[in-house]
Amino acid sequence: MKLHFLNRADEQKRLARALGADGGALAVVYGRRRCGKSTLIQRVVGNSGVYYLADQKETSLQLRDLAAEIDRLIPGFSSAAYSGWDALLATLNDRLTGSISLFLDEVPYLVQLSPELPSILQKYIDRPGAKKINIVLCGSSQRMMHGLVMDKAAPLYGRAVEILKLKPLNAGWIRPGLKLKGAEAVEAFSVWGGVPRYWELAAQFGKLEEAISELILDPNGVLREEPMRLLTDDMRSAVQPYSLLSVIGQGCHRLSEIAARLGKPASSILRPLLQLVDLGYVRRETPFGENSKSTKRTLYKLDDPFLIFYFKFLQPNKSQLEVRAIPPVLAKIRGQFQQHVAGIWEELARASVPFCTIGGYKWGAAKRWWGPGIDGAIVELDGVAESLDGKALLVGEAKWSDAQLPAAGLKDRLLAKAKNCAFTRGRSIVPVIWAKQGRKNTDVQVLAPDEVLDCLQ
Repeated sequence: MKLHFLNRADEQKRLARALGADGGALAVVYGRRRCGKSTLIQRVVGNSGVYYLADQKETSLQLRDLAAEIDRLIPGFSSAAYSGWDALLATLNDRLTGSISLFLDEVPYLVQLSPELPSILQKYIDRPGAKKINIVLCGSSQRMMHGLVMDKAAPLYGRAVEILKLKPLNAGWIRPGLKLKGAEAVEAFSVWGGVPRYWELAAQFGKLEEAISELILDPNGVLREEPMRLLTDDMRSAVQPYSLLSVIGQGCHRLSEIAARLGKPASSILRPLLQLVDLGYVRRETPFGENSKSTKRTLYKLDDPFLIFYFKFLQPNKSQLEVRAIPPVLAKIRGQFQQHVAGIWEELARASVPFCTIGGYKWGAAKRWWGPGIDGAIVELDGVAESLDGKALLVGEAKWSDAQLPAAGLKDRLLAKAKNCAFTRGRSIVPVIWAKQGRKNTDVQVLAPDEVLDCLQ
């Protein structure tokens, strides 16, 4: 099932603006696989340019296939043999009567076989005189794309007029994407995250459990080895990063715990761990109000719902799944699924805060807070944020249960927890509950799934 193209309006506008130049403009689109990069550039290219999807074959074959694509605009272009990229670009520029856009998708494959290509593109962009080709480079290897255009030593550094990093879509888009509402949308997001291609694959199935079984748990499932594919795009070796994701996904969140589980000194895992943070697969979590550079209370957590689901449910049961013992694994998932969704719901609640008006205020980013209260007892707050005017603090609690919320007592309990934290002294407190079963007649503002997802679209 093909999804309608969702969101990306700003990216389309920026890319179209960059390619409105007479010639010689460079734009770059990159990001993790399956987030819609190719779909985006194909929408922009239309019939006004040349789109070429690279692969891992020899350079001579790449040039031949690209020339065949150019035939659509310049009949007979592929009848000549091109000795290299410089020859093809020069000939294309000479034969054009007006400007066009050339889209090179998965360009890291081209550079692996033709390391000279970035320098050739640089010379074309920098040369004086009329240039008729605007160039768009696209790729899934975030590391290689960064090295091509953002490394100060790279030939193309400083040449791009637009550099677009496509990230997974915000959670709210899963509702039109999979035609779901409320709790069902949150449950689907807790498995697929914001990756449009995952949604497209899941849309083939009538039920979420069936999609999980066929796409993830089955040894032949399309997404069965997805984490390894993601890491192979960006890491010279995926073994250590995969191991890091695995132990974090199994509940090790402190650097010392992670290192101990792997049997390595903490200093040896910090660099690959920070690479995973840069790639968006892991996040560093610190309590609200603490400096991330100075606090010793930093936690490392998976930062993608699909990876959280994968390493929580598939990885520990991989041996069973290899012999196709899928039903007992599904039974385990069924028993723990709502607890898993509760964790994702808490993340969505915090993520929505800067985009919602709560208690009459607009808010900055929300974070968790945990630690000893004024009375010495441990206090945990699911969400804390400061109002943009600095006058108030939001204190929130996320609940994922089918039980109805009580009509009274919620506000007093939240305020009591907040007042037990030293950082709330002298501040106006705005309590909020994020609940699966929203309820209007409570003594505190309650935000239900659709209200949270509205803020995340």
